[in-house]
Amino acid sequence: MVDLDEGLRQRTQARLRELQLEHRDLDLAIHRLIEDPLHDKLALGRMKKRKLLLKDQIAWLERQLDPDIRA
Repeated sequence: MVDLDEGLRQRTQARLRELQLEHRDLDLAIHRLIEDPLHDKLALGRMKKRKLLLKDQIAWLERQLDPDIRA
């Protein structure tokens, strides 16, 4: 795999941090929602799907930054 130029690497790292922050915030929101006995199951399901999508995007970006990591 071709080495990323420095500008692209920095943008990729910044995007990775954004996704990690969103993933963490979503995890906290999911836990708060679960604690509510009258929580919205549809909203909870959507949040969990979004969290999984973020996890996949984070893993993909991490592989782009360091392709030698074994999955």
